[in-house]
Amino acid sequence: MINSSSPQPPASVPEDEAIETIVRAGPGGAVAVAGVATAIVVGLWFAFYLFVFLPRSVP
Repeated sequence: MINSSSPQPPASVPEDEAIETIVRAGPGGAVAVAGVATAIVVGLWFAFYLFVFLPRSVP
């Protein structure tokens, strides 16, 4: 039986540094998407309130 050392994977230092850079940048895109979605929901709520509830409450 021939015993040879197992092949070592190449060091992925550039890939690890790229991942660290991305993680340090933070979740800016996710915050932007959440902000836009929240603004749309609030806008729809105000529109519904102004065009449906207020006209029904005035005699």
